[in-house]
Amino acid sequence: MELLIELVKIVLPAGLVLYGMFLTTKSFLSKDFDSKLVKLKSQYTETTLPLRLQAYERMTLFLERISPNNLLIRLNDPSFKVGEFQEYVLHEIREEFNHNLSQQIYMSDEAWQQVKAAMDNLIMMINDAASELGKEESSLQLVKKIFGRMIDHQDDVTGTAIRFLKQEVRNYF
Repeated sequence: MELLIELVKIVLPAGLVLYGMFLTTKSFLSKDFDSKLVKLKSQYTETTLPLRLQAYERMTLFLERISPNNLLIRLNDPSFKVGEFQEYVLHEIREEFNHNLSQQIYMSDEAWQQVKAAMDNLIMMINDAASELGKEESSLQLVKKIFGRMIDHQDDVTGTAIRFLKQEVRNYF
């Protein structure tokens, strides 16, 4: 019995010291892991935030460039017929879109869907307006028809998407 008491006198303090060392080491490693995680997130933010903001800037510019107010005035050439002008405008929209396609990886899914919906709605508006005109009419007639639709329906095809993008960027700050 005396041997058992002596053994407990030795093992119990050693066990308590060992347990204390375990807790200290675990706490130290946990704090070290947390600090490295914070540092990694900070580096990630420093790298990705500018890329994300640039993506939102580029897509806002894309939407501004394809807004009917800018697109039709920039591309209009009275020598074009409706069919030629329709093809030319749709080609320009798709080229702009394809040029900025990679930006979707830096944007939220909702923002990207807004951009795509704005582009699709604009293409649909142009095609619908062109279908109501003869292919040999002047491109000016197509421009008037599209602007007329915008005024009649109070339709800001790209404005909704631009406002959505701005709101998402504001959420970052």
